[in-house]
Amino acid sequence: MSTPFEERLRAVARDHYHDRHPFNVRMHEGDLTPQEVRRWIRNRFHYQRHIPVKDALILAKLRTPELRRAWLRRIQDHDGQRDGEGGIERWLRLGEAAGLDRPVLWDETGVLPGVRLAVDGYVNFCRLRTPLEAVAASLTELSAPDIMRTRIDAFERHYRWIEPEGLDYFRGRQDQGRRDGKEALALVLDWARTEVEQERALAALRFKCQVLWSLLDAVERGGARA
Repeated sequence: MSTPFEERLRAVARDHYHDRHPFNVRMHEGDLTPQEVRRWIRNRFHYQRHIPVKDALILAKLRTPELRRAWLRRIQDHDGQRDGEGGIERWLRLGEAAGLDRPVLWDETGVLPGVRLAVDGYVNFCRLRTPLEAVAASLTELSAPDIMRTRIDAFERHYRWIEPEGLDYFRGRQDQGRRDGKEALALVLDWARTEVEQERALAALRFKCQVLWSLLDAVERGGARA
C-alpha cells in the first residue's frame, strides 16, 4: 500500500508533467508541421545528450558500489556500451528519419536559447543539490511510459512521413522508464524520512516538471524566430 508521501509524488509527476503542454497536445493530435516536428527533435536532442551528463553527476554522489552500479546502467542506456548503441544513437536515427542530418543535431549553435537555459538549469541542479533532490527530480520517469505509448501512436497515425524505425527511441523508453521510475521512487521513499526531506523531494520533482515545460515553451516560441 502506498504512503501519503508516495501519493503526493505521483500526483506531482501526473499533474505537472509536460504531456499537458500545448505543444505536446498538438503533437499528439497530429497538428504539427514537419518544420515544427524537426525543430522539436533538434532541440530536444540537446536535452537527450545531457541525460548521461546529469546521471554522471548523480552517480558521483552515491555512496555505495551497489547504488553506483545501478545508476551506471542509466548512463549506459543512453550512451550505449559501444558505438551504434544507446538512447542517444536512437535519437539521432529519429532525426535522420525526419530528414535531419547528424551534424545538424550535434551542432549546439542551433539550439534555442530557452532550451539551452532549461537544460543547463537541470544539469546544474543535479550538480549542486543533494542526492535525494537529484534523484527525486528524475521521478518524471513515473509518467514517461504513458507519454511514449501516446507518442508512438501519434507518430504512426499522423506523421507517416517519418520512417518507422525512427520511433525506436520511444519504444525502448517504455520499459526503461518503468524500471527507472520504480528504482528512483524506492530510493526517494527510503531517503526522505522527515517532513523537510519530503518537501525537498517534492520541490525537486516540481522543478524538473518545470524544466520540461520550459523546454517546450522555448520550442513552441521558436517558430516566431524561424
